Amino acid sequence: MKKLALLLLLIAFSVALIAETVTLEYWMWDPSIKDKVEKAIAKFEETHPNIKVNLTVMEPKNYWPKMRTLAFTKKLPDVFNMSSGYLEEWAKNKFLLDLTDYVENDLDKDKFFFNLFEAGKRISGTDRYYAIPFALVVTVLYYNKDAFDEAGIPYPDENWTWDDFLDAAKRLTKDKDGDGEIDQWGFWFYGRYAHVESWIYANGGRLINRETMRFEPDENALETLKFLVSLVKEHKVAPMPKEMKGIRQQDVFPRGLAAMWVDGSWNIENNRRIIGNKFRWGIAPVPVGPHGSKDVAYGWPDFVAISATTKHSKEAWEFARFIAGEGLTLDMYMAGKIPSYKALTMSEEFDEVGKQPAEKGKVLRELASRKLLNSFTMGWSEWRGYGAAESMGLNGLIDAVLNGEMTFDEMLDQAYKNVNKVLKRYYK
Repeated sequence: MKKLALLLLLIAFSVALIAETVTLEYWMWDPSIKDKVEKAIAKFEETHPNIKVNLTVMEPKNYWPKMRTLAFTKKLPDVFNMSSGYLEEWAKNKFLLDLTDYVENDLDKDKFFFNLFEAGKRISGTDRYYAIPFALVVTVLYYNKDAFDEAGIPYPDENWTWDDFLDAAKRLTKDKDGDGEIDQWGFWFYGRYAHVESWIYANGGRLINRETMRFEPDENALETLKFLVSLVKEHKVAPMPKEMKGIRQQDVFPRGLAAMWVDGSWNIENNRRIIGNKFRWGIAPVPVGPHGSKDVAYGWPDFVAISATTKHSKEAWEFARFIAGEGLTLDMYMAGKIPSYKALTMSEEFDEVGKQPAEKGKVLRELASRKLLNSFTMGWSEWRGYGAAESMGLNGLIDAVLNGEMTFDEMLDQAYKNVNKVLKRYYK
């Protein structure tokens, strides 16, 4: 009788355990690391036997259309990867769980670059935390070390000014074979967001007035735009965008067609692949303008968020905190992405000794500690001109000036009309 009672007790206990098991759905956008994420989930489940995590991985081009459908039908997965570009819209539409209490009371802030959490708060347009950053990208100045050595120019560093940059660009612009055509430009850029806003924020400027949520570039931004235009029109150290037609913009620098270039740190991987051992190259912070500060960087995090409709918020928080931090390994990050979890970024492995650029770890760590600023708003991809719409929006207008098809003032007048027409749809 006692054995029967014990057996019944064990069965009841087992049933209770099964009943308490929580299943979470986790969606992410990078199929290349699916196996590694599955291993991380297995590790999490070992220490959290009451939580099971189902993983769904989609290609980036399919991820957001599907996620948007799920958001509006209130069927989002419990935990999912979140982009800075959508954070404000999704927070204000109440698709995301407010994580403020969790972040303030159940997070070891010293283990993360906490300024990335603050960046998320600014991007959301609120004073609340709606996501956990797991990675950061910033923009950097790429430079050809062999070209600098040949011209006898010291390498750029965090103390470089616009004057230093312009002097170098002039000396690096060369017609090497004397045929009257420039073979190596000092610099390459066009109207792309990463090419332009990097300089604006480095000069203490802004494009969007956050009080009115309208396109109102301040004096520092206008000074920056005029400086960039002068590189093509006056100083002739950078080509008109149309002169590079047929060449992928991210291939101009690694093909040796320009000695300097400002763009995202994520381009390190492409540079390595194309350049190989053809020449030595490095990275440095974007030169600070006359009204700028070395405490600011242009960049944005990638996040892990939790659905506002999850039925298991506590368990979802436990997993989200894990998969944005201690559950990750450096081989889950492409070169140039910076983990928000300090143990990874501060490790020797992050330096990738023996690979170009030699200063990768030092420069990216320093930039990761700065205040992060960007121009993300609702409707950003439309008014800025992004992806398939790159020739439109502000991107296309800046290119028109650089290509000699429009004056600066004409561009600015049209930008006020076009950008604010978009912003007025989102911000009444």
